Amino acid sequence: MKKLPKLSFSTEKEYAAAMQRIHLLMKKGESNLSSTELKELQHLSIAAEHYEDTRYPIPRPTTLTGMIELKMFEMKLKQKEMASMLDIGEAKFSQILNGKRDPDVDFLKKIYHKLKIDAEFIMQHV
Repeated sequence: MKKLPKLSFSTEKEYAAAMQRIHLLMKKGESNLSSTELKELQHLSIAAEHYEDTRYPIPRPTTLTGMIELKMFEMKLKQKEMASMLDIGEAKFSQILNGKRDPDVDFLKKIYHKLKIDAEFIMQHV
């Protein structure tokens, strides 16, 4: 089977055309795609993701609250679910996020271990 060449987009027009092709392939449904179409879809998706990452980077949060909210977004968790995951009360978590309460050492340890937030970032933003 022929290997697909490395694909990258340099213009919005190329990216838009690739996204149309991706949408068309996805609309068919995975089970209805040939093996060639599946490889094409994978190839186009990787190239589109690379284009988006380089063209539209998401800025890194500049606050501890921002980093926690980013983690909540990435994990698709609501505030209540995140509080439960961190094993802290909802009220305490809400107060910390809203700046009404300073995070304690126990909280900082939990976000380090459970959310994998870099220790240096935590220390710089406490």
